[in-house]
Amino acid sequence: MNPGGDQKKKSQLLYLALGFFIPLTRASTLSLDGRGKGEGEAPPTSFSHSFLIVALALNLLLSIPAIISAAETPYKIRIGFPSLAFSYMPYYVAQEKGFFKKHGLESEYIQMRTPIQAQAVINGNINYLTSVSNGISAAVAGLPLVILISFSDTSPWVLVTHKDINKPQDLIGKTIAVSGIRTSPYYFFQAFLKKFEISEKDVGAISTGGTADSFLALTTNRVAGTVLTPPFDDKAVSMGYKKFMQLGDLADIPYVGLVTSQAEIKNNRESVRRTVAAVFDSLGWLRANRAESTKMIVEKFKVNQNEAENTYATLIRLLNKDGRLNPKVARGYLDILRQERPIPADFDPMKLVETSFLPG
Repeated sequence: MNPGGDQKKKSQLLYLALGFFIPLTRASTLSLDGRGKGEGEAPPTSFSHSFLIVALALNLLLSIPAIISAAETPYKIRIGFPSLAFSYMPYYVAQEKGFFKKHGLESEYIQMRTPIQAQAVINGNINYLTSVSNGISAAVAGLPLVILISFSDTSPWVLVTHKDINKPQDLIGKTIAVSGIRTSPYYFFQAFLKKFEISEKDVGAISTGGTADSFLALTTNRVAGTVLTPPFDDKAVSMGYKKFMQLGDLADIPYVGLVTSQAEIKNNRESVRRTVAAVFDSLGWLRANRAESTKMIVEKFKVNQNEAENTYATLIRLLNKDGRLNPKVARGYLDILRQERPIPADFDPMKLVETSFLPG
C-alpha cells in the first residue's frame, strides 16, 4: 500500500468538493443580490432558490470527511499463528470486534508452525509474528526483527499428565509433547527436567506444531504428558488428566506480543502504528468486558463456563500494564539460549525493542 498515494487522493477529493462548494455559494450570493439573469432583476423565487443552493452546498461540505474516509484503502496485514491459543485473545478480539477495521486495517491470520514464522516475516509472507521468545531467538541468530509489544512478564505453561504420573521420575522412558523444538514449552520442559535432575535423553519428546495439537496428542493417548496453557489445561483435567506442575516460574522466557521486521517499520510505518494502536484497543476491551470475553472463550475453545472464567482470569492476571518487554525476562532468556549457541556477553536484547509506537 502507498500512503503517499492515499494522501494525494484525499487532496484531490477535497479540492473537488470545494470546487463544487465555492461556485454554489457564489451562485446563491448572486441570486440574493438580484444578479445573474440581469442586473437588478431578481426572480420572484430567488430567496427559496438561494436557500436550496446554500443547503446543498452545506450538505456537500459536511460530507467531505466521509468522502475522504471512504477514499482510504485499508492497510492489509498478515499475522502468523501456530494454532488456537488463549494467549492470542487480543488478536481474536481485534479482528472480531472491529478494532483493526477502526484503524483502517484489513487483517488476515495465517496458521504456520512457530519455527518458520521469523523467516516468513523477513520474506514478506507475513507482516507480524506473535511469539516474543521466537522473535528474540531469531534476532540473535541474525534476522533483522523488532519487538513491538510484549503482553506479559510471566507465562502460564503447565505440565499436564496422565493420572498415573505421580512423581517426575515416572516420566522416564515415556514421551511428552511440546509445540516445537526451541519453543517456550520446550524450554520450560527442559527447565523441569533440570530441576529434578532427569536427563533429557531419558524422556522422549514429539513436536506437535501448536498448543491445540499438543492437547490432542495427550487426549488421544499418544503421549504421557504435555505442556499446555488455559483453557486446554482445565479441559484436560475435566477429561481425567491432571495438572502435574506449573512451569512458568522455572525459567525467564518472554511470552506473547507483536514482532515485525526492520523493513516493515521502515517501509510501512503508518501501518505498524495503526496495528499497535488496534491491539492496545483490544487489550483495553478485554480488561473492560469480562462477561463478553468469557463468552468468546466458551465459543472459540469449546469449553464450559467455569473453564472459560478461569482462562479469562489467568489472561488478565498475565497482562502487563504497558506492553513493554521486561529486561530481566529478556536477559534471562538469553542465558537459556547461550546454553545451545554462542552469544556475545555484551549482547543487549533491549536493543531489539521499539517502544516509539507504544501509547504513553
